[in-house]
Amino acid sequence: MSEPRSDGQVALVTGSSRGIGRATVRLLAERGADVVVHYRRDAAEAEAAAREARELGRRALVVRADLAAEDEVRAMMRVVERELGHLDVLVANAASTAFKPLLDAQPHNVALTMQTVVHSALLLVQGAVPLMAGRRGSIVTVSGIDTVRVMRGHGVLAAAKAALETLTRYLAVELAPHGINVNAVLPGFVDTGSARTYAAGRYEGGYAEAVGEWVRRTPRGRVASPQEIARVIAFLCSPDADWIVGQVIIADGGWSLLE
Repeated sequence: MSEPRSDGQVALVTGSSRGIGRATVRLLAERGADVVVHYRRDAAEAEAAAREARELGRRALVVRADLAAEDEVRAMMRVVERELGHLDVLVANAASTAFKPLLDAQPHNVALTMQTVVHSALLLVQGAVPLMAGRRGSIVTVSGIDTVRVMRGHGVLAAAKAALETLTRYLAVELAPHGINVNAVLPGFVDTGSARTYAAGRYEGGYAEAVGEWVRRTPRGRVASPQEIARVIAFLCSPDADWIVGQVIIADGGWSLLE
């Protein structure tokens, strides 16, 4: 079976200078989409991600925006409209949090996490829908395994991701009549820089110890690569997923099935 193509589409992926976001940008570009690489801090990596897409013959726009700042999110969507004219795919992938026990979480930790994960997702969708008018639109949000299993230090982020999942379901119902499909992907443990940072602060043996624990609890016997999660996201952006509406697709190698 041939892979679904994205020829002529424009895709915006937040947090796409690294990890799952970067892998998703590259895969969509490989399948024919022009891409918008969003970043907040690392301009060099964002440009590198865009260069990969351009080497595949696609247009690639690099846009910086702090997703916790409403005016910057709105400004990014205006840049997309001005430079590319329309949008077919939106992947809300970026997140930011402080990995603390809930009793240690400060008001600014909670506010920043909610603004970056939940508020920005709604702002992005509000800006994307007019750019999808008359087109087949796809929106995918990226949740996390911490919404189905308790993980140390993940309380604030898990609450935000759970809210994102609920937002996804409501958006799916509201936007389906407009030809826009909305779903979520819930990855398990993935070999990313974020996972390594989390492990370094939570495991005495760092990432190596963390991976050992994660692998022991994963039926597939390993952690995922960013490219594997990108393929799930890309599937949900394709016409093959048109009858999947408002679902949270768990992609964790079976980890959540075991105690």
